[in-house]
Amino acid sequence: MRLALYEHPDGVEVPAGRRVVYSVERNEAFLGAASVDGHALRWELGEKEDAGARLCAEVTPDPARPWLLRCDRVDFPLGGVAHLHTHPGPGIRCLLTGTIRIESEGRSTSYGPMEPWFESGPEPVFAAASGEEETAFVRVLLLPREWAGRRTIRYVDPEDEAKPKMQRATVFLDEPIELW
Repeated sequence: MRLALYEHPDGVEVPAGRRVVYSVERNEAFLGAASVDGHALRWELGEKEDAGARLCAEVTPDPARPWLLRCDRVDFPLGGVAHLHTHPGPGIRCLLTGTIRIESEGRSTSYGPMEPWFESGPEPVFAAASGEEETAFVRVLLLPREWAGRRTIRYVDPEDEAKPKMQRATVFLDEPIELW
């Protein structure tokens, strides 16, 4: 199964299905059928990818478990960090504003506005936001259904759990989805 991200600078209209559409200008997300005028991002969960995908990643959800799609936005203040952490499922992120440095799997990569990246979920990640401007990204995660309504970040070092959380997540949708 693949999770793919597409960008539509002039808007998009899509039929029902396993997709999330995010309106960059209105800061809203929709599951399934949607019509957005203006800049939009679209995540598709399916068996194939269209050549126009900004990013596509293979995901392997356990068919014995029920799943959900979550779309949320994460905002960081100047110089904010997310200490080394994991998530219970994979997802594609797309930076909206600012810059962010992501350290994972022995690599450090910096991203600017409208640049996407994939996180597998179990692979530990450290994130450092710009010290000069506020930073925000939007993401779609494929999560086991028991995570509905729950915070997904899990810190690798238990001491980091007690540190102040600089990032703020706004959940747009947290919807059960049939994969098969």
